[in-house]
Amino acid sequence: MKVTSNLADIADGLERTARGPLVLLFYDGYERKVIPGFGGELISQSLRLARFLKRSAMRQQVRTGFYTAFLGLVKSLEAVGCDIRINDFAAARRRPGYPIGLAGYPTVISKVDLPNPVILGPGDPGLPPAAARTIQDPRFKKIIQPSDWISDIYVPLCGDKVLTWFAGIDTGDWPDYANEPKTVDFIVYDKIRWNRDTQVPAVLDRVTRRLTQDGRSFTVLRYGAHHHSEFKAALKKSKALIFLCEHETQGLAYQEALSANIPVLAWDEGKMIDPVLHPYLLENTEVSSVPYFSDACGRRFKIDQFESVYEAFWRLLGTFQPRKYVEDTLSLPKAGEIYLKAYAELARR
Repeated sequence: MKVTSNLADIADGLERTARGPLVLLFYDGYERKVIPGFGGELISQSLRLARFLKRSAMRQQVRTGFYTAFLGLVKSLEAVGCDIRINDFAAARRRPGYPIGLAGYPTVISKVDLPNPVILGPGDPGLPPAAARTIQDPRFKKIIQPSDWISDIYVPLCGDKVLTWFAGIDTGDWPDYANEPKTVDFIVYDKIRWNRDTQVPAVLDRVTRRLTQDGRSFTVLRYGAHHHSEFKAALKKSKALIFLCEHETQGLAYQEALSANIPVLAWDEGKMIDPVLHPYLLENTEVSSVPYFSDACGRRFKIDQFESVYEAFWRLLGTFQPRKYVEDTLSLPKAGEIYLKAYAELARR
């Protein structure tokens, strides 16, 4: 779609092509490599295709969370009418004062040695001290974190350069499955990452034991061990999703379920478990496994309250409106507008 008059104002200062405001993005990661030149892009695409085919054949997830977020960024900017160029060194070099976006793994920082002003993210900027060292370089104007609680951890060392931006959810790619024939009660999405020897019995087993006792049918999907298509197929035939993860900076999987109009029952203790990030936790930071959520989406529970919350959730199952929440809060155009505003501000400095 074309940029609205409001978005045209937001994009003031950016170069316009026949396709819209020009946005230059660079991504480096497992799926796509930063390699200058036309030949470099061919190599990158060949590596991407080989990885995709291999992981597809093994029925594994074909994209990392970083690449999924990057594709969300591209789609978000396209949704508001931008002309996106990816890993185009020549275009950036012809415009040394024009902003660029760096995304993916930390390697993108060293591989894209250009004088242009930078928005860093979505991706991995390193721990707060490393991110703070990176943004001492005057080229780095903004550093993206995907939700408020993780932004709060970076603000003490990175200040007002921290930008909260979520990867937009493509509601066309994750359509409304509410009226599909439902043959399974729950997907139990297992993304328990730490202390699995104790947490699987305490959380996953407790949940599945209760479902079994109640005669509820369910499918357990473990993060990283299923194919993209399997998740979609499971959503289509399931009534609800139980999301088990200690904490998420965004949580694309549960948001994709919400887009599919599948209510979510989320384990959310509100505690920082990651031992690497824990030293940077602020006293008042509200850590969450579902940082974008409301009562329209479903319910949250602490494991000690699981049974009672689950019973209430099941009684209310037909009343939730998770897809509307995504359309109102996490849509591609909303994400595109937030990024474009920050990007264009760099062009006007």
